[in-house]
Amino acid sequence: MKNKTKIGIIICDRYRNCAGGKCFRALQNREGAFDIYKKDEAVELVGYTNCGGCPGGNIEYAPEEMKKNGAEVIHFATGFVVGYPPCPYIDHFKQFINEKYGMRVVVGTHPIPEKYLKTHSALGTWDSPEWKEFIQPTMSDQETRMAYD
Repeated sequence: MKNKTKIGIIICDRYRNCAGGKCFRALQNREGAFDIYKKDEAVELVGYTNCGGCPGGNIEYAPEEMKKNGAEVIHFATGFVVGYPPCPYIDHFKQFINEKYGMRVVVGTHPIPEKYLKTHSALGTWDSPEWKEFIQPTMSDQETRMAYD
C-alpha cells in the first residue's frame, strides 16, 4: 500500500481570513493544481497558513514546521496568482523553500475562477512566459472555472 502524500498549503496574507473552502474542495475533487494526485491516492493536509504578508516573512519558517509534520510538497494557494497584483515573490519563495527545505513547491491549489481569468486576461497580467508557467497548474476548462467563481 502506498504511503500518503503529505502536503502543506500557504496562502497569500491578503486572504488570511480565508477558510480554505475552495482549496479543500479542489483537493478532494483533485481539481486545479491538485490534479497531479490520483483520485485514489491518499493525500493528507499537514499544514495551512499564510505567507506572513509582503515580503513573505512566514515563508522562512512555516515550511519547516510543515516538514516536521511530514509535508513533502508545499502548495501556494491560487490567491498568490489571482489577487491583484499577483504576488511578485512567487519565484523567490519557490527557490527558497526548495533550497532550504528540499521540498517540492507547486503554484496553485483550486482552479482559477472564471471572473479572475477574465480580469487578468483583459489587463494582460499573465501574458509573460513566467506567468503562463505559474498559472498553468490552476487553469481548467470554463465549466470548472465557473464552478469556482
